[in-house]
Amino acid sequence: MRIATHILAALVGFATLVGSSTLAAEELPQPKKLTVDGGLTHYQTYTQLLAARRYYAFWNTGEEAYARAALAENFIDLNLPEGRPQGPTGPIVASRAFRAAVPDLLVSVEEAWVVGEQVISRLRFTGHFTGRFGDIQGDGRSIQFDAVDIYTIKNGRISTNWHLEDNLTFLTRIGAVVTP
Repeated sequence: MRIATHILAALVGFATLVGSSTLAAEELPQPKKLTVDGGLTHYQTYTQLLAARRYYAFWNTGEEAYARAALAENFIDLNLPEGRPQGPTGPIVASRAFRAAVPDLLVSVEEAWVVGEQVISRLRFTGHFTGRFGDIQGDGRSIQFDAVDIYTIKNGRISTNWHLEDNLTFLTRIGAVVTP
């Protein structure tokens, strides 16, 4: 009877693990539109997208564990902004600073393409400027801007990222830049 109890407990534990990892995978942001290179296997596509979706989840929630799960230890930001540290720490520092200005920041993945070792994504960021950005105190106004990321994924982790954010739109929306 004791062995049966241990087996049953092990099965319940396994089911819980499987259920929670499935739930965690379902909580990762999904692209609204997805295009996949026909030459990739299902496994390759899944692996590439899993790394990208973890990184989307990091930007969507600010949870640093997602960044650590998505980024390779030797991660390189190919267009590193001045003052940001290189490596996996860089995006974490950037997220903290951005969330100080826009605490309710959310990201939606408007489109993603999985091609070879790369995932190319068009992202939309939304939230409310209720925090601080430099010398500017937020007044609650809504913000929305887009970005494009190109991730190179090796061994299930993002090894490089090239990204372009629509910073002018963001800065205009928070009042840091006034357009005529």
